Amino acid sequence: MNTFLQIHPKDNVLVALQDLPAGRQIDFNGTSIQLSHNVPAKHKFPFRPLHSGDPVLMYGVLVGKAVTDIAPGEPITTKNLQHDADAFHEKDANLQWQAPDVSKWKNKTFNGFHRADGQVGTRNYWLVIPMVFCENRNVNVIKTAFEKGLGFAPPEVYNEQVNDLVNLYKSGNLDAIKTYQAAENIQASTRSSVFPNIDGVKFLIHEGGCGGTRQDSDALCALLAGYIHHPNVAGATVLSLGCQHAQVSILQESLKKLNPDFNKPVLVYEQQTSGSEFNMLSNAIRDTFLALVEANKLERKPAPLSKITIGLECGGSDGFSGISANPAIGHTSDLLVALGGTTILSEFPELCGVEQELINRCEDEATADKFITIMRAYENQAQSVGSGFYMNPSPGNIKDGLITDAIKSAGAAKKGGTSPVRDVLDYTEYVTKPGLNLLCTPGNDVESTSAEVGSGANVVLFTTGLGTPTGNPIAPVVKLATNTRLAQRMPDIIDIDTGSIISGQKTIAQMGEEILDYVIRIASGEEITKAEILHQDDFIPWKRGVSL
Repeated sequence: MNTFLQIHPKDNVLVALQDLPAGRQIDFNGTSIQLSHNVPAKHKFPFRPLHSGDPVLMYGVLVGKAVTDIAPGEPITTKNLQHDADAFHEKDANLQWQAPDVSKWKNKTFNGFHRADGQVGTRNYWLVIPMVFCENRNVNVIKTAFEKGLGFAPPEVYNEQVNDLVNLYKSGNLDAIKTYQAAENIQASTRSSVFPNIDGVKFLIHEGGCGGTRQDSDALCALLAGYIHHPNVAGATVLSLGCQHAQVSILQESLKKLNPDFNKPVLVYEQQTSGSEFNMLSNAIRDTFLALVEANKLERKPAPLSKITIGLECGGSDGFSGISANPAIGHTSDLLVALGGTTILSEFPELCGVEQELINRCEDEATADKFITIMRAYENQAQSVGSGFYMNPSPGNIKDGLITDAIKSAGAAKKGGTSPVRDVLDYTEYVTKPGLNLLCTPGNDVESTSAEVGSGANVVLFTTGLGTPTGNPIAPVVKLATNTRLAQRMPDIIDIDTGSIISGQKTIAQMGEEILDYVIRIASGEEITKAEILHQDDFIPWKRGVSL
């Protein structure tokens, strides 16, 4: 196994692939370097002297500027490097893309749920949605009733643990409580014996709909419409208070924008005109049950791989993210695009420094100009409140080698592979063009994943170096570890280990192909993700205020 890596020939720093002790001799390009300090795995060090003000390059792009002299073999830290990134401008080049060989998958299909509008789902869910946070309690009442009644409830292992502890307490056995260990018994099944063709009833609890700006309410309605329109959804039950900003009429208008012929069942109940709460909930439960009877009649049938839309996401990133998992799913993206499928790359603050490359990958100037406009507006909005993209890396990111936003961004952008950018979408816009789409979202894991699914992703590939349990209510989220140590430490949340790229056992292309095969099995319902097993149903709408 190699102990260090130069990611791009232009780079003037190396990445430690394992912990390197002080005094270690590194031989690179005919030069011998002695490490002056310990360099932890995932961190960087220069192989020639850097002086204060010198640029630092990674992935072939500017990722920072030295603020002190940095000797060869000295670790790059927040004390000797500050964020810096190349400026961007209008499109000045055209991409000549060489699509990968996809002959292996040409005749492959997946088994999905075919919708009347031509979309194909990887799951078959019914949604229950509050238009405003005031209805969250009522939604939770329906949630408890349906999950327990239909067998969709999460495992009760923790309830059993509390019952055991109560019994020990009642018996006065406090010493036994201190040493008590629950038996791990997380059940993999998400099936209902009543409705075998329905994957679940899901609930989009949120804290919006009123009390914020009208822009936020309109965006919430557009996002909820994207979820109802989504191919993984058979229909929805909507609870409205009645007086909130996020009116049902706005939701209905948003649905018509997505599809003028929209015909999925949407059951609406307004509390302020329904009389008693009991009557409203009882009617909603009865009508929803009847709708589930109809939704259960739909069965999986073969569909071309072009009907798969993959969201490309990362969270809890580390110094290996841009070397292993991110480029691996980038290759998966290229394979799917070559097969006529669709991918979505989001997290605009994590594209800082690679904008020009993406601009030049845009199919036309109008697409490039839209990307430029959105990126500049987002950065200006962040700066107007005393923030900026440079503040994006979290403490966990920095600890594991992502010292600046540009370092993080250059690695994060690898999720988008190398294919042309077919379209640029603002928040809540729905995909209409096959190929790679750029979607404006924050870098926040759940806000971004929620948005990707709302824009049509029926599978999400989520890379993580530190361990992030994010899932989604209606789309399977495949969790990919950037390193084997994480995969072994947190096996209950990790689906795929890409650490074999770091060890040299597999190439990025080999791993990308394996991921596509796994996606096909997930899309067909042959396997379920760890996030689905754990009922990890994360959903956070983005308020268009500053969120990085």
